[in-house]
Amino acid sequence: MTLLQARGVVKSYGLTPALHGVDLDVAEGELLAITGPSGCGKSTLLHCLAGILRPDAGEVHYGGRRLDTASEATRSRLRRTDFGVLFQFGRLVPELTAAENVALPLLLAGRGRRESREAALTWLERLGVDELADARPGEMSGGQQQRCAAARALVTEPRVLFADEPTGALDTLAGEQLLGLVVRLAREQGMTVVLVTHAAGVAGYADREIVLRDGTVDPTGIGMTAQAAS
Repeated sequence: MTLLQARGVVKSYGLTPALHGVDLDVAEGELLAITGPSGCGKSTLLHCLAGILRPDAGEVHYGGRRLDTASEATRSRLRRTDFGVLFQFGRLVPELTAAENVALPLLLAGRGRRESREAALTWLERLGVDELADARPGEMSGGQQQRCAAARALVTEPRVLFADEPTGALDTLAGEQLLGLVVRLAREQGMTVVLVTHAAGVAGYADREIVLRDGTVDPTGIGMTAQAAS
């Protein structure tokens, strides 16, 4: 079943075009990698699919309903419930501890403080950083911060995880370890994953890969990854 759909999506930043009529279908439970050179529109497409950005033209559908025309309140609510977002540099709140950062989406969704903290501690443990529960981002390494950010993206057990270059700030080994863990957890929950990356090794974790070039899907670059074909 198609869960996410883009039709004719166009987006520009001022006079600089980013997307030129992108069409895309993402199936429920699929792990899709969006690859391509820097500046080709990968992150812009992901942000349109996640309701962070509104396209200038075209349509984005989630679960059969228009997302691009939904109100800001509706799109924000989806990002607290159905969507988890993992950014390249984590974007943890520096004044909050790891546990407080991870609990934040639950608190914003109206969950109780004790329940939210317990869930946060569980996810920090799953990501292997439970010993940092009371540490602030400035006291962590880059890899530790990114694991905490992954716990925050997953704590709501979202239907869709959007990951925007999640390993870009990490060395190769740390990046592979983090992504392998996130993918395993997503598989266990039957989660749909949309992953933006420029690294072929990272894209190899996906079921399917599309390549963007100059804001459009390159038909010559579409293909199953080696993992999915095996």
